[in-house]
Amino acid sequence: MDGLAFKDLLGMIIPLLGGLGLFLYGMSVMSDGIEKSAGNKLEKIIEKLSGNIFKGVLVGAIVTVAVQSSSATTVMVVGFVNAGIMNLTQAIGIIMGANIGTTVTAQLVSINLTALAPIAIAIGSGIKIFGKKNKQIILGEIILGFGMLFLGMDIMKEALSPIKEMQAFTNIVADIGSGTVLGTIEGFLVGLILTTLVQSSSASTGILVALALAGALPIEAAFPVLLGTNVGTTTTALISSVSANRTAKRAALMHLLFNVVGTIVFIIFFSKLTMNIVTSISDDPARQLANAHTFFNVINTLILLPFAGLIVKAVQKMLPVTEMEREEAMFGKKYLDDRMIETPAIAMGQVVKEVLHMGNLTKMSLESSVDAVQNNNPKAIEKTLKLEKTINALEHEISEYLIKLSNTSIDFEDRQMIDGLFSTINDIERVGDHAENVAELAEFKIENNVHFSEKAVVEMEEMVEKVVQSYTLAMDAMKEGDRHKAQKVVEIEGVIDEMEKTLRKKHIQRLNDGRCETSAGIVFLDLLSNLERVSDHASNIALAVLDVKNN
Repeated sequence: MDGLAFKDLLGMIIPLLGGLGLFLYGMSVMSDGIEKSAGNKLEKIIEKLSGNIFKGVLVGAIVTVAVQSSSATTVMVVGFVNAGIMNLTQAIGIIMGANIGTTVTAQLVSINLTALAPIAIAIGSGIKIFGKKNKQIILGEIILGFGMLFLGMDIMKEALSPIKEMQAFTNIVADIGSGTVLGTIEGFLVGLILTTLVQSSSASTGILVALALAGALPIEAAFPVLLGTNVGTTTTALISSVSANRTAKRAALMHLLFNVVGTIVFIIFFSKLTMNIVTSISDDPARQLANAHTFFNVINTLILLPFAGLIVKAVQKMLPVTEMEREEAMFGKKYLDDRMIETPAIAMGQVVKEVLHMGNLTKMSLESSVDAVQNNNPKAIEKTLKLEKTINALEHEISEYLIKLSNTSIDFEDRQMIDGLFSTINDIERVGDHAENVAELAEFKIENNVHFSEKAVVEMEEMVEKVVQSYTLAMDAMKEGDRHKAQKVVEIEGVIDEMEKTLRKKHIQRLNDGRCETSAGIVFLDLLSNLERVSDHASNIALAVLDVKNN
């Protein structure tokens, strides 16, 4: 027949959407399982193996295969560039690799494993429901997701089978597959718009494979559309970077430039060669489509890899680093990105780094406030007060991030860690408050021309040294999960308590003997009190480390 009735069209669209939803959900379940099994290894792999651009390509491909999302990989890269862990040249290598890694999805679904879908769903569900150990449950999720992915693909294929009878569709396919410039542009725009609308290259690729499996989309027509989806996938990162920082914008822009330039070069020089290769390898349209997808991204990477530096320079020219950006990189939020919540294992590692960053800023604030007291330094007071605002803002942002993270599918150990981090950031923020108190004491000391006795200065320096040692050791214990260091902090806290009592008694005696001014005595005693409270909070941080390790 020449067309389909409206109810027939509706009967095609509803199962298509249902199949697409099942396909995407299955992919999500499978990638979540892979991600959980990898834990924070993915993050460590990126950090250790991204030393040069060639390793970066390999890492980008591997990580994207694991998380099944080039966008998620790009988000990780943005966080690492923000943190100074890698530069933009290394980042573009990972982005190139992510393009290759994302083609594995098309390769996977182009293989006709529909018969295995019900078996995989049955086995995966059984393991997930009846599994006792966490590893068993994760394995069940991976198998279950695999089955749902292929079942969704089969539903899409069946839903799209009648489309071959639509005259309008066959005309469009004929135009796109004609090999003309106009037809290629038309196919490219279809792929670009489709991927931009669904905001998922996996979804658009899945639809193309389903059409190919249904016999409705020959490779001649599928290939121009596929080129459009490769550029369309960059719009996800571009849209999400609109409200993000400039580093995120640079990463998104690099992705866009890489894909656009690669597509132009590929269309001019390699289209016919690729078509000849994929059609000679297989007669199956779905396999041809998957192979063309892989060839495009591999060849694109090989061509542009030597010019990665030029792409980086172009992006830096378009979006130069500002003075405000340099200051934010030093003092502001460094590691948190809401898009990273989609990969909880990575997000957990990032939030721990952000807490450590907050802790380092608080240490800077404490040392600056002590400098203000010891040397009557107004600039140090100003620095402490500025840092205190940053610390307060970080506590709020980290708390919100931890709440979002706790609502994801994380295991019991991660939930314990989140509970510990809530208390830890509260303790770190309180240390910042005490640093602010010390800075205010310094301000009073300067304004009222207060002077400490030589004995008081020596005692203050001893107390400061012990307190800073305690706080530094607590942060190291948290960073390394070191029980020995954490226990050492608890022991030092007892020493500081005794020191505070002893120094307080000595100073009161000096006041009684008239060897110290009253105003100096008040400042000194308040200083001792604030320093002692800092050691209390350092001890709390250490106890949180011991508590996690004990459980």
